[in-house]
Amino acid sequence: MTTPSPAPRMLEGLRIVDLTTVIFGPYCTQILADLGAEVVKVEPPEGDSIRIIGTPPVTPLMSPVHLRLNRGKRSVDWDLKSEGGRAAMRRLIETSDIFIHNVRSDAIARAGLSYDEVRAIRPDIVYVHCTGFDQRGPYAALQAYDDIIQAASGIASLPPKVDGNPQPRYVPMTMADKVSGLHAAYAVLAAVVHRLRTGEGQQVEVPMFESLASFNLVEHLCDKTFVPPTGPALYPRQIDPMRQPMRTRDGYIAIAPYLDDRWLRFFEATGHPEVLEAPELADKALRRKHMSRMYEAAAAILPERTTAEWLDILKKANVPAMRVNDIADLPDDPQLQAAGLFRQRTHPTEGAYLEVRPPVRFSGYAYADLSHAATPGQHSAEVARELGVTLMNERKNAA
Repeated sequence: MTTPSPAPRMLEGLRIVDLTTVIFGPYCTQILADLGAEVVKVEPPEGDSIRIIGTPPVTPLMSPVHLRLNRGKRSVDWDLKSEGGRAAMRRLIETSDIFIHNVRSDAIARAGLSYDEVRAIRPDIVYVHCTGFDQRGPYAALQAYDDIIQAASGIASLPPKVDGNPQPRYVPMTMADKVSGLHAAYAVLAAVVHRLRTGEGQQVEVPMFESLASFNLVEHLCDKTFVPPTGPALYPRQIDPMRQPMRTRDGYIAIAPYLDDRWLRFFEATGHPEVLEAPELADKALRRKHMSRMYEAAAAILPERTTAEWLDILKKANVPAMRVNDIADLPDDPQLQAAGLFRQRTHPTEGAYLEVRPPVRFSGYAYADLSHAATPGQHSAEVARELGVTLMNERKNAA
């Protein structure tokens, strides 16, 4: 790619009122902030609860997860029950393009911030509601957390299909929040494009359950796609118990021969072409049918050499393979270092930290350096002054 010009920022001129907390909504607005949108994060008095996840080095409520999810956003903690706080919020809405929240419908209505009420202030607003469940369904009023959504969407049922342990288990990450946050980000951008074309705002709902169910079913609905079904649900390759990272002499490696010619090259390169002499692996159709048998053979072969030796051998044989990294290994991974995914920055109160940068590159856009994640309510007075609103009790530490 050519080196892009640093200006203008892609979403420059878009202002977002962000009433989201934890990961789902903040992940969405972080993506938009990275692309140049102005994000004003309206926090409760105690701050976003993500501020307590992890150990801050200096200041309470400045957790490592918060530092990465909320860079480039300004934080206000106006008292929305006071006249000054309500006036500031009204004025902020008047000057904003997008209003996004993850407050349950009854609570947001009590706060006077339902879609109809916000639209009365800014008629062309893009109003985004990050919900747990589609509000048309019987689960609409239920609370939703990542664990709940992983359970409901079938994600927790998948590990038993692989290892035979009947205990359902969660994928050990906030998968539902992050997948839903990505859905929210493209939904916001689509609604903004619609407004550019028509001049009209709209209400957008992004439900976690439906987002993760859709994500899960891309491959796993499988033969139940047809009516009547041509076979069971679940993509067989994904639940093959032998299709797992495999032990080498000094660690673990992932291999992905998949295609028949790659399997042939794999056994040739590893020095074990005799595996393919088995009757059940005599031709391409049989090898596809008995792929688990080839994985089993590979697992018996790979302990013969080190991970580094196998990576070199399999690269030369054009067979996809990769070492199994620990999470803690990723900042030192040579590919990620070359891609510039990490960089060290210095926060004004918390000191040095690793910033995980956006993974997507554009030929015509360079990411700007964003401001560091804010302390709770750091910009309450600053934003109110910009809006021409006077607050009775501005924070002493407000910018």
